[in-house]
Amino acid sequence: MSCEVGHELVGPPDGPPVILSCSLGTDRSMFDPQIPALAQRNRVVRYDLRGHGSSPAPAGPYEISDLGEDLLALMDRLEIERASLCGVSIGAMTSIWVAAHAPERVERLVLCCTSARFGPEAADVYRARAVTVREHTVDAVADGALERWFTPAFREAQPELMAQIRRGLTETSPEGYASCCEALAALDLLGVLASISAPTLVIAGAEDPATPPDHGRAIAAGIPGARFELIDGAAHLANIEKAELVTPLIAGFIDAEQEGR
Repeated sequence: MSCEVGHELVGPPDGPPVILSCSLGTDRSMFDPQIPALAQRNRVVRYDLRGHGSSPAPAGPYEISDLGEDLLALMDRLEIERASLCGVSIGAMTSIWVAAHAPERVERLVLCCTSARFGPEAADVYRARAVTVREHTVDAVADGALERWFTPAFREAQPELMAQIRRGLTETSPEGYASCCEALAALDLLGVLASISAPTLVIAGAEDPATPPDHGRAIAAGIPGARFELIDGAAHLANIEKAELVTPLIAGFIDAEQEGR
């Protein structure tokens, strides 16, 4: 059963819809760097995954299909027949699922710092992390998350931002976070990539330890006609760390569809 997720809308009401899906342990504010550019021409919807931000946290475990059904239900509630989807990490995995299972709903697809499948070792890490968070809350894994999300130089240069992001992370529902970890452990989207027909941009951070660039390259190779872009000097949350590079890529790719109307 789908979950009624928290969301907000910005930009012109009659603009082409763009939906932003956030990463594990964040909320929709992670897209603050992209909003000014995207909202100039688009009706931008950004939402919180189940178990994150303002969204409820039903008991887990979750599957990527659950998150995908949440996104489709949100589109139905907002009466959005078709939209461009942009996601980071698990948000991008959710977008892949929707593009493969409801292709008629997807105009264009932007996939940032993500994977289609993890190996057994990474899957075990996610399962162990779910246990840790249920026993000790998200605070127990927060510092490790920040180390994966941002390069050391960026963390050192942005102490206030790091404190803000850490607070948001530790406020995430333990059940929601753990259940999403279980969805990541079971992730396997490689088999559906070839069925995706939406024009697709895949973005990877060159220094991303969570979803290294080869994961993004595999996605781009699997989706017909997909374009791959590597962002130097960025770890897992490249849309924040290198917003000056990532935002124009996203906006330009989405606006290319508008120019062709």
